[in-house]
Amino acid sequence: MTSMSSLFSFTSPAVKRLLGWKQGDEEEKWAEKAVDALVKKLKKKKGAMEDLEKALSSPGQPSKCVTIPRSLDGRLQVSHRKGLPHVIYCRVWRWPDLQSHHELKPLEVCEYPFGSKQKEVCINPYHYKRVESPVLPPVLVPRHSEFNPQHSLLVQFRNLSHNEPHMPLNATFPDSFQQHSGGGSFPISPNSPYPPSPASSGTYPNSPASSGPSSPFQLPADTPPPAYMPPDEQMGQDGSQSMETGTSMVPQSMPRGDVQPVEYEEPSHWCSIVYYELNNRVGEAYHASSTSVLVDGFTDPSNNKNRFCLGLLSNVNRNSTIENTRRHIGKGVHLYYVGGEVYAECLSDTSIFVQSRNCNYHHGFHPTTVCKIPSGCSLKIFNNQEFAQLLAQSVNHGFEAVYELTKMCTIRMSFVKGWGAEYHRQDVTSTPCWIEVHLHGPLQWLDKVLTQMGSPLNPISSVS
Repeated sequence: MTSMSSLFSFTSPAVKRLLGWKQGDEEEKWAEKAVDALVKKLKKKKGAMEDLEKALSSPGQPSKCVTIPRSLDGRLQVSHRKGLPHVIYCRVWRWPDLQSHHELKPLEVCEYPFGSKQKEVCINPYHYKRVESPVLPPVLVPRHSEFNPQHSLLVQFRNLSHNEPHMPLNATFPDSFQQHSGGGSFPISPNSPYPPSPASSGTYPNSPASSGPSSPFQLPADTPPPAYMPPDEQMGQDGSQSMETGTSMVPQSMPRGDVQPVEYEEPSHWCSIVYYELNNRVGEAYHASSTSVLVDGFTDPSNNKNRFCLGLLSNVNRNSTIENTRRHIGKGVHLYYVGGEVYAECLSDTSIFVQSRNCNYHHGFHPTTVCKIPSGCSLKIFNNQEFAQLLAQSVNHGFEAVYELTKMCTIRMSFVKGWGAEYHRQDVTSTPCWIEVHLHGPLQWLDKVLTQMGSPLNPISSVS
């Protein structure tokens, strides 16, 4: 008790009261400074302190917005640390383990949510909810494959692979990214010597953002990922089909007992990260247990489980270009795994470059497109639900169609230097410093589905 009293000995009564609702035991001093900074702002507004105390003391009851002015960059500095205000106060009063604004969604009652970009921003922690990971339905694998090999998507995939440009196309976030409206395809430059994919003008075949003809990969943009349902259950409550794929997920004559459900399981480490310099792997793989991971260019020797410090790694083959690039990595990239989605936020002063087939699929880009993420921007680079939809549909088109999805589970990312059609470096292995992120959950799910499917029907060939 004495330590607590000494802690609050120079604290105003208002701050003391508000700290009484603080969650968690860590960073007492930081929480105190955050609350003190807030009190100074709220005292300038009549009734604001009372509204906040009412919200904190009656969590289940309706409460008013408690707002502070939005700063120029939207962030608030507390004791040498900058953060988004609604995240800071949700961490203080509700979720001490909160890592990112991607984990929060405003309630409908909130008039000044952070994302609305108004002059005031609401910091009432009970006007936000935490994003929960969606439950992915199991993939139902037929016990006895009855699909016609002629209907396999292998030919389509091989054609797509053969038509992939030697140099990937390039896109810049957010300039090249249109709002998800069904027409967000990324056009190939008219001067590009590389052919488009066979499906549409330089896009993934029938991705949510492309508008090509219907195929087994045509997915509704905002539909939860359905697994196969028997024909009598495929009709929704409104009488409409849950998916308009043009083909049944499993042959209509197949009884439910002839399918084997394969569940998605969340692994202990959601991803592993491998660092490369040119075409040389450097150091050991980093296994991420925290949902928030920093990959930076510094040299923290404390073995912080939330950081992968590239500055610690040595390489006898390192040249001056690599050395210079490493010096510019700086704060690097922040990877978040939230609600079944993976985000990459560029914290470096220079851009990062990302090649994610799942992200490209969502935006209707060509599969190998490299997306430039400028400093201070974040981009969703993987979505479990869209992957689940693709996997559920691929199962009935053969082993090869499912195996092709392994490419979606690996994301490549370079620091400082880009690659692709608009850069003199053609391949990621020509960039000085880059990482490869392997997503364990999707990869393990694929492995279990492939194991259940057995061996492919097509013979081994020299075509890769």
